[in-house]
Amino acid sequence: MACVRIDEILKRAEPSFSVEFFPPKTEEGRTQLFETVEVLSKLDPAFFSVTYGAGGSTADRQTTLEITCAIREEHGVEAMAHLNCVGETAEGLRSVVDGIAEAGIENILALRGDPPRGSTDFVQPDGGLGSAAELAAMIAGTHPEMAIGGACFPEVHPEAASLEDDLAYLKTKVDAGASFLVTQLFFDNRAYFRFVEAARSAGIDVPIIPGVIPIVSYDQVKRTCALCDASIPEGLAASLEDLGGDERAEYEFGISYGAAQCAGLLASSAPGIHFYALNRWPATRAILGALRAERPWERAPRSDEPAATGALGRAT
Repeated sequence: MACVRIDEILKRAEPSFSVEFFPPKTEEGRTQLFETVEVLSKLDPAFFSVTYGAGGSTADRQTTLEITCAIREEHGVEAMAHLNCVGETAEGLRSVVDGIAEAGIENILALRGDPPRGSTDFVQPDGGLGSAAELAAMIAGTHPEMAIGGACFPEVHPEAASLEDDLAYLKTKVDAGASFLVTQLFFDNRAYFRFVEAARSAGIDVPIIPGVIPIVSYDQVKRTCALCDASIPEGLAASLEDLGGDERAEYEFGISYGAAQCAGLLASSAPGIHFYALNRWPATRAILGALRAERPWERAPRSDEPAATGALGRAT
């Protein structure tokens, strides 16, 4: 299939729906992943993305590339490979990007990468790069045909001293070549809209795609938020606590909450939704199916019309 750049996809009138997957470590996990890809591909997603192995090994890189290629070639969905700076030299990263380009992939999410487990600080590899902005600049300089994405944090990056400092650094990613951004997960739409407004004031004018994780269980939400420094609003936590550990009730509540959250984002002009599906399809399929049926983006205000938002950021 012919490659389509994600920044071009984001210029379309319809919102962009995308899903993030991670490389599985077992054959059973691989089967589950591609079952999810097959199911969700029927809902006409704009693209899928594949995360980069945390270890930064050659095997991790090859697995990410192989899965990204399989999604495009075998399932007919545009795909984006993630890439980070962990454990690799600048020369090695250039080689990885060359390999991605040779495979016909023109979309990369440029990331710095997390500190090693047990460490609180990122250490720049010897001969390597120290930031996502440096990686974006390298990709843009060697492969101008690539669409480069970047990550951003509606609740402020945990290592940033302030929102202003976080946005100042984020602008360096955009100036280096990032043509769209994908947010970390969040549950209160007000955080997203405040962040977008502040980003625009800071001169960041590229599309900012909200990242949403469907709630499957309360335990899952707590684990995931602890890993990525996202917060659970008090009202949401109380509602989940009230379900008393009933897994089916938590799942059904999660579908309802996720559909309302996404509808609120789209009705207030978000450019799409990026789902953190954790390689499973039922919750994402239910939420995306509901959005396709309701089409809340058709209620989005015109560019000259301010959006009014409620508790979840739903247009009122």
